[in-house]
Amino acid sequence: MGLGVVYLGIAVLAYTRASAGWEAGHADLGVWWTVVAAILTIAALAALIGTWIHTQGNDRRPVDSH
Repeated sequence: MGLGVVYLGIAVLAYTRASAGWEAGHADLGVWWTVVAAILTIAALAALIGTWIHTQGNDRRPVDSH
């Protein structure tokens, strides 16, 4: 979970850089920082959701084949 939170923090910083690029009239910087931020956001969500899924208890019981 910690890695997911770190990735989200870095993604927020990347979105901030993208916003600054757009505001300064540098569309290329805005686009590429947005792409980087989107990839980091996807990685963060994958880490958070994957960790949550794999840390849940297994309530399923084995099926009796007889």
